[in-house]
Formats: sequence, structure tokens, C-alpha cells
Amino acid sequence: MSEVLRVLIADDDDLMRAGLRAVLSSDDRISVVGEAFDGREAVARARALLPDVVLMDVRMPQQDGIAATRDLSAVAPEVRVLILTTFEDDDYVFGALNAGASGFLLKRTRPEQLIEAIHTVAAGESLLSPSVTRTVIDRMTTATPPDPETARRLRVLTARERDVLTLVARGLSNAEIAAELFVEESTVKTHMKRILPKLKLRDRVQAVILAYETGMVRPGENAR
Repeated sequence: MSEVLRVLIADDDDLMRAGLRAVLSSDDRISVVGEAFDGREAVARARALLPDVVLMDVRMPQQDGIAATRDLSAVAPEVRVLILTTFEDDDYVFGALNAGASGFLLKRTRPEQLIEAIHTVAAGESLLSPSVTRTVIDRMTTATPPDPETARRLRVLTARERDVLTLVARGLSNAEIAAELFVEESTVKTHMKRILPKLKLRDRVQAVILAYETGMVRPGENAR
């Protein structure tokens, strides 16, 4: 990842793209390297430009943001995708996260929060707005019963790694997990760096999904 974050904006609304570009121009640590008006163009431009982060709209012509995210994750997994949309209470949330998105924010998010989110996602963390987190958890309440084979994947984790994953799935930040387990925040980060490759996961979002899918954490147990 370069010192100045390279961002690609994908949205079919000309005014929205212009507005996002104007917002991001206020941060000299971010450079908008390109724009796309639909999912297909977003994938093509991301493959050519290799930005650090793609701001991806969901509802676009030709190819929607979910399909584009899935394609981009397959051909350029190092590119992080941050979904921006006006929708929060339908299958778009879960679909985007399963497709490989590292974050999901609503378009009404304040400019400073958007900028912070880009830096967070680019640094390898994942990010969900509270309402989106609730949507994911609500979806898990109607999900199919845990798959025993998937649950067996968790056996590769140590007891402390399972503790960390449980708290991540409950919505705690690294600092909050550190306080809960009486360890340094750097120790929590180290555990997460070990957990993700062990479980063959891309980021914290996928870790949260797996924790709910396997029944490791159940709806109603979230800390937020």
C-alpha cells in the first residue's frame, strides 16, 4: 500500500461521484485515481489502476456492485472494497460482505467518517456501520443450522484465539478486546493476524460471518 492512498470511485450517479471526489480531496493522504459508472467498468479500471480502495455503489447498470466486488476479489484480492449505498435492510448487505467487501457504509455517512473508513479499510481492517452490523446479525437469526464441516475449521484455533474471535464477532474493537482479556492491543492484533490465515479468511468481516455461521456466537450475544 502506498503512502498516499489510491482510491477508485464507482457510482452511476455523476453528481455523487463528483461529490465524493470533492470530499476526498480534503485529505492530502488520499488520491482519487479514477472513476467508473458501472460494475464492469469498476472491475476493469481497478485491474488496470490497482487502487488501494474502491468506493463501490451497489445499484449500478450493466453489473451491480455485489457482482463487481465478487469479480474484483477473484482477480485482484489486494484491492479493498468499501461499499457505499443508500440501502441497509435487504440482501445487499449480506451479499456484498460475502462477495468480499471489507466495509459497508451508508451514503448519509459524514465526510470525516468516510475518510476515516477509507484509511481503516486500506490498513487491512474491516468496517461496518452499527445499523449494518445489526442487519448482518439479524440475517444470521434466519440462517440455516451450522454446518458441522464448517464448524470443524475452528479446531485449528487456540483457546485464546477463539476468545478473540468471539469478541470480534460480538462487535468489540481491538482496544475493547484488549481490556476484556487484560492484554495489550498489539497482542489482539497479533492474534487476528494468526486467526485469519488459519481460517483462510480475508478480513474481520468474514471472521464475524464465520463465527455466526458456525454457531460460535449467536444472535443476542453481541455486545453492542
